[in-house]
Amino acid sequence: MRAIALPLALGVFVQCGILAGKVNKHKPWIETSYHGVITENMDTVLLDPPLVALDKDAPVPYAGEICAFKIHGQEAPFEAEVLNRTSGEGVLRARGPIDCEQQKEYTFIIQAYDCGASATGSNWKKSHKAVVHVQVDDVNEFSPVFREPVYRAAVTEGKIYDSILQVEAWDQDCSPQYSQICNYEVVTQDTPFAIDRNGNIRNTEHLSYDRQQHYKILVTAYDCGQKRATESVAVHIDVKPVCKPGWQGWSKRVDYDPGTGSKQLFPMMHLETCDGPLSSVRVTVELQTRHIGKGCDRETYSEKSLQKLCGAASGSMDLLPVPSSSTNWTASLLTDSGRDSDLIFRFDGRQAANIPERVVPQNLTDQFTIATWMKHGPSPGLRAEKETLLCNSDKTEMNRHHYSLYVHNCRLVFLLRRDFTRTDTFRPAEFHWKLEQICDKEWHYYVINVEFPTVTLFVDGVTYEPYLVTDDWPIHPSQIDVQLTVGACWQGGEVTTPRFTQYFRGSLSGLTVRPGKIETQKVISCLQACKEGLDINSLESLGKGIKFHFNPAQSVLVMEGEELESIHAAMAKVSYINSRQFPTPGLRRLRVTTAVQCFGEDTCISIPDTKAAVMVLPPSEPRITILGAERVTVPAADLCSPAGVALFSEVHIISTISKSDSAFSTGHRPGVLEVMHNLDYCDVLVIGEELNPEQEGVEIHHSSLLGKHLDATNSTSGMSVYGVDSMAHYEQTIRQVRYRNRHPAGLSERKFRLTCSELNGRYTSNEFNLEVGIVHSSEAVEHANHAAAQAQFMRPVHHPLVVHAVDSGHISGTPPAATAVIVLCIAALVAIVVLGIYRIHTTHQEGLREDEDGGKEPEMDWDDSTLTITVNPMENIVGTQSAGETRDEEPEEEDEDDDDEDEELAANLSSAESEDSEEEEQREVKKGNLKGRVEWDPSTLPY
Repeated sequence: MRAIALPLALGVFVQCGILAGKVNKHKPWIETSYHGVITENMDTVLLDPPLVALDKDAPVPYAGEICAFKIHGQEAPFEAEVLNRTSGEGVLRARGPIDCEQQKEYTFIIQAYDCGASATGSNWKKSHKAVVHVQVDDVNEFSPVFREPVYRAAVTEGKIYDSILQVEAWDQDCSPQYSQICNYEVVTQDTPFAIDRNGNIRNTEHLSYDRQQHYKILVTAYDCGQKRATESVAVHIDVKPVCKPGWQGWSKRVDYDPGTGSKQLFPMMHLETCDGPLSSVRVTVELQTRHIGKGCDRETYSEKSLQKLCGAASGSMDLLPVPSSSTNWTASLLTDSGRDSDLIFRFDGRQAANIPERVVPQNLTDQFTIATWMKHGPSPGLRAEKETLLCNSDKTEMNRHHYSLYVHNCRLVFLLRRDFTRTDTFRPAEFHWKLEQICDKEWHYYVINVEFPTVTLFVDGVTYEPYLVTDDWPIHPSQIDVQLTVGACWQGGEVTTPRFTQYFRGSLSGLTVRPGKIETQKVISCLQACKEGLDINSLESLGKGIKFHFNPAQSVLVMEGEELESIHAAMAKVSYINSRQFPTPGLRRLRVTTAVQCFGEDTCISIPDTKAAVMVLPPSEPRITILGAERVTVPAADLCSPAGVALFSEVHIISTISKSDSAFSTGHRPGVLEVMHNLDYCDVLVIGEELNPEQEGVEIHHSSLLGKHLDATNSTSGMSVYGVDSMAHYEQTIRQVRYRNRHPAGLSERKFRLTCSELNGRYTSNEFNLEVGIVHSSEAVEHANHAAAQAQFMRPVHHPLVVHAVDSGHISGTPPAATAVIVLCIAALVAIVVLGIYRIHTTHQEGLREDEDGGKEPEMDWDDSTLTITVNPMENIVGTQSAGETRDEEPEEEDEDDDDEDEELAANLSSAESEDSEEEEQREVKKGNLKGRVEWDPSTLPY
């Protein structure tokens, strides 16, 4: 039974299915693929095409209706909902929040289901599978964030960087629009930095370590949706000093105080090589002094004084002296006197000077010297003319040049045409030198030594032989006078009007000619020597690895070594020195040039030149003062003696400054310091009528100049003592200047003026005026009485004590012991004179008694109770003679023996003085046969 029922049931089921299939015959239809977009945090997906399912069974109920959409795969967070069963429209929704940052897109399968054959949904059919691709649309919800909390970088000063560092920000948004950083910005204002859209920071100007060592800037970022970062990031940039190869640790200015010796220029200087592999270093230090004086700081004494100081042979003739009444041929020339009394003559091509015949060297033998300072530049014009410094040519009729010195096309030419002799052959006549110094517009010292036929040129002490020597015929002798000129050449013949030609353009100073002798190398070097230059302290401590070399002027120093430390130690010893006591103040520029050699490299680091300056401070100016008796009285008979009378026997020459820290001070006086320095001349000038050389003159014995660098010349105006020497030697010499007059009758006084100079007039003394009163024989007694009457009213005069430093054994001033001796000497001499007068008085008393009855002559009462004879203790008293007798004096003898005798006399006669004075008060002398003159026998005096 059961077996029959089971097949029956299966049959019924199959039959029912066949019936239902006939009602729901078709599957739903949907698109094969869908593309959707959903905005994050939203729930509806916008599909393209829209979600619509179609069924061909429509409008059959249930079979033609869509009941569901189902999603398969990837656990997609979406669900599909049927909006209209009949139309088949549906919608795709998110089951929860969709976050683009977690997943940007989804892909899954969707199918549509119809409602089946009946309300129960039986026999439903599903569509084919369609692919759905859903993209999550991003929302700009996040701000950019920098990957680092702080950024740091370091740069080297002086360099422009394309990128110092790069900052980077990121955005959590998922889309390119909102997740990408589109821009960066420097928030800090007024900063020398900029940033590009990629975050690269660069500097917009050169950074300087000295100006600012550290920068802090703030930077922000923007995403492509223009959303700015919530927090800006700090960027720290350190500026490092650039490693510049070069000298470091030096001062741009070094002050030099005159008189302090040498001054270190680079005590802390060292060379920075930036770790370069050096094999050797060569350093050149140059002192630039072209603007000082004649190329550097030199002594500015007169040419004669310098020649005397340097030991040059005498006999030179100064062709460009200081204009004066006796040297007036330079008065019309243009001068350019420097601040240190350098006398410079400037020639502009329009003036020249004729040298008087009395000055012209008459005998230029086979040996002579021409010397001059010259400053000359290139000559104007394409074909420059000759520029004559010195020319000796025919004065009239002809135009022959006997000798000349000229410049032509920057060549120095010396012409010398000897007189005709028996050997009438060609001889060397023109000597040419081509040197860059001739036209470099700088001062140079030129010396031409002639030892015919050899001619040698010295320029700044360096010897140069001529590069060209041309011969010429000798000049035939004639009776035509010659003319020596400076600054041009005289053309007296072959022209209608005699005139100057070949004018010189430049500057000259100290042009001299010395016939008969040539200068030595030593003298030439001395005459042009600079008194300032570079120096090295402690040469022995330089080390064996350092080689050094100075140029002749010591203005350039070259040092070379392999070890850098040795170079540093050597540079620390380089110093500046100025040996002048009163140097020229102002700047002297320094230049340090360095060449570096590296190991195995053709090219090496370059060391820039270093520039500095030495500032020579102004020296304390000395005040030269001449002290002494301003009036002396001398007997006329002394003027007639061969030796005359000493004018300045008590003179003192001192020099003081007010600066308290002078390096030359030798003593201390209130408010001032006494200094010792040289003088270069002292002039003794007569005030009033000039001297009559036939009967009077100011003279000095030649022996007074021995052992000193002094000479003397005299004229009708007086006397000049010149030469560079100490004040002590000048003082000794001036004390020996004497005035002599063979016929002083009718002359009551003579006035003289003494002045002294240092550095050719840069510093001058006061004008010391001396009045010499002349007492004639008829006035002797009256003068003696007048002096005696004044003696009792005399008061001691206190002069300032002058203490010089010991120089050449000379001491100026009177020490206390000497003062005591002088007082005793005066007392002794007074006693001697009084005793002599007493003897005379006794002798004449007897004669007066014999003549009392005759009464042939009037009586004369002579009260000598107040008679006092004051003797100058500084004069050398050899003997006492009557006014009418002749007295021989030897001014060159010393006073030491007399001082010893005075001391002995003072000891022997100190007791006798008081007894004689009592007798003198009770004595009256009546006039007998005195005839206006006092006589005594010196043999009776007790000495």
